[in-house]
Amino acid sequence: MTRIDGRKFNELRKIEIVTDFVKFPEGSVLISCGNTKVLCCASVEYFAPKHVEEGTGWVTAEYSMLPRANRERSRRDISKLKLSGRSAEIQRLIGRSLRAAVDLSLLPGLTITVDCDVLQGDGGTRTASITGGFVALALACKKLVDEGVLIRNPVKHYVAAISAGIVDEQPMLDLCYEEDSSAQVDLNCVMDDDDCLIEIQGTGEGRAFTLKEQQELVELCRKGIRELMAMQRAILEG
Repeated sequence: MTRIDGRKFNELRKIEIVTDFVKFPEGSVLISCGNTKVLCCASVEYFAPKHVEEGTGWVTAEYSMLPRANRERSRRDISKLKLSGRSAEIQRLIGRSLRAAVDLSLLPGLTITVDCDVLQGDGGTRTASITGGFVALALACKKLVDEGVLIRNPVKHYVAAISAGIVDEQPMLDLCYEEDSSAQVDLNCVMDDDDCLIEIQGTGEGRAFTLKEQQELVELCRKGIRELMAMQRAILEG
């Protein structure tokens, strides 16, 4: 089986991360993963939610898709007067993943919200949002340190995410839409720079899958995530 874009089974799509894409957020990134494009903006607010322990801060996320991000126009969530179940589930995943990247005790009384807006969707929008959202978050934290708002940078881990799946019995990395829509097994993986898992979302779309297959997909994801983190480091530390 040959992949539709000619990639190897363990190869990422072309990745591009453009920083400072918009002017006003403390951190902003346009991340492109193949034909998937997500705008990630990190905004700082000088308060913390009531549920947060006193003396600490909070990191959260919001996720949405533009009406024509996909092949057919979708209705905006606001037109339905509530967030779609899919958007709510994805933004909770992004929030959990990004909180794993920071020491919240070093964000006293602050909230950083990372807005992830899908401009174009071609598979992997949630994983692209996490990978790009981390860069936007890290840029915002660096700005707070540079401006003297924070004494120390709260970022403690790099965080990135990628998908893998089984298509026609072949495990493969970073599925595009056509591959994802016909996958027998679909798995999203979030990891930190210690090779520790933050979250795995694995589903037998067309059939059940074995523990051995799950481990093989996670190993594919680990390879892809290491490559993504190398790109993140080149941007943030280069």
